[in-house]
Amino acid sequence: MSRRDEPSTTPERGPAGGSGADAVTRVRAGRPTLPPSLRRVADAVIADPAGSSELSIGALAERAATSPATVLRFCRSLGFGSYPQLRLALAAAVAHERAVGGEQSALGTDIDPSDSLEQIVKKIIYNEVRALDETSRSVDPSVLGRAVDAITGARRIDIFGVGASAFVGQDLHQKLHRIGHIAFVWTDVHAALTATALLGPGDVAIGISHSGETEDTVEPLTVAAARGATTVALTNFPQSPLAQAADLVLTTSARETPFRSGATVSRIAQLALVDCLFVAVAQRSYDAAAEALQETYTAVQRRRKRHP
Repeated sequence: MSRRDEPSTTPERGPAGGSGADAVTRVRAGRPTLPPSLRRVADAVIADPAGSSELSIGALAERAATSPATVLRFCRSLGFGSYPQLRLALAAAVAHERAVGGEQSALGTDIDPSDSLEQIVKKIIYNEVRALDETSRSVDPSVLGRAVDAITGARRIDIFGVGASAFVGQDLHQKLHRIGHIAFVWTDVHAALTATALLGPGDVAIGISHSGETEDTVEPLTVAAARGATTVALTNFPQSPLAQAADLVLTTSARETPFRSGATVSRIAQLALVDCLFVAVAQRSYDAAAEALQETYTAVQRRRKRHP
């Protein structure tokens, strides 16, 4: 049963950032939907998680130019029962990042004008590895399982995405098509809206957007939902408009940087989730999927250049 059959229900998702996400990831994921006063607290925490974990509630309130009561509201709005609970969670997140990132986490990850090519390579790779690690802890297995169930039994699957997310949608389309699923990918909003006119119960619509605010993706998914299709959002922000339009929300965890390497990192995280979806769907019909993959592989072998 979809949420449209029960108007009072909300999209299936874990807490902001996912049930296994660390405190910094949850703060970053929840930030866009916070009111200005709470957003200032989020900004202070994101800017200095280690320092924030050592501050009293009054000191953090002063740093965020707000009141201790507002900091407490911030904690509760993101699922932390108290300020000490937030501090402990931040300390754990910082310790985990230092353990995983080692020297690089101490050096920073933003690209600097004075960075050498070697430093750029290290920072980009570190950002991507961190995004994959945080995404793996953000994914709710029960929601992922529901998405796999829906895709496995779907009459057709329509995928919507533009810009960098379009490439991710094309990758998912190709993978599903290779194992015999009727799948389409739409990167133009007019074509996407036309496609939604043919959707109904038993179909699946998947919207892919890092921000979850891209109207050309949100609108088709919203229309697909109204027509009774099961809707899936793949986004970095579980409270975004795209997520609100979906029955099932799969979250990535990728951080932006001043030079927009976040656009690259977000794509890496999205592709990882696409791989999880595809492999889990293929596993449901393991033998048939393996045979289909072999047949489609063989079909293009003659196009390979043969060496003497």
